[in-house]
Amino acid sequence: MNKYINPTNEVWTELIQRPTIKAQDLSDTVKQVFDEVKRNGDKALAKYTHFFDKVDLDSFKVTAEEINSASALVSEKLKKAIQLAANNIKKFHSSQALVSNKIETTEGVTCWQEARAIEKVGLYIPGGTAPLFSTVLMLGIPAKIAGCKQIILCSPPNKEGKIANEILYAAQLVGV
Repeated sequence: MNKYINPTNEVWTELIQRPTIKAQDLSDTVKQVFDEVKRNGDKALAKYTHFFDKVDLDSFKVTAEEINSASALVSEKLKKAIQLAANNIKKFHSSQALVSNKIETTEGVTCWQEARAIEKVGLYIPGGTAPLFSTVLMLGIPAKIAGCKQIILCSPPNKEGKIANEILYAAQLVGV
C-alpha cells in the first residue's frame, strides 16, 4: 500500500483514478469462477482465495474460539455503537412483519397474504481494507426476523487469513 501525505495537485488526478474493467470481461471472470467452484468446491475456493486475496487458508469456517477472541478485541465504545445500530435495525424491521388478514371477498372465497422465510440464505459481507460490519446488521437482522433457518455469512479474509474482528462481533451479536 502506498501512503500519500499532502499530495500535490498534480498527483491527485492519478490518485482518484478507479480501475476500470469491461462488463463482459468481468462477467466472463465471474462465470469462470462460479463454474469452477461448482465443479471443484472447496478446492476451487482455496485456489481463488489465494489468487484474489493472496491468502492460503486451512479452513473456510470460523471457530467459536476465533469469534470470541475477535469479539474481545473490539473496543467497548464500538460495541455499544454496534449494539445501538442493531437495536434500531431490529425495531425497524420488526415493525414490517406481515400481519396476515383473511378477507372473504365473496361468500365462500377467502383471500389472504402469506409470507414465508427463505430457508437458507447467504450473506456476503465486504471485508478487506474497509470491513463493512454494518452490512452484517442490515442483512442478518432481517433474515433472523424473517425466520430464515440457515444463515451463512461469507467475507474475504485479510492478509493474515482472518475475518475482521468487527464483522465477527456483529455476526455473533446478530446470531449468525
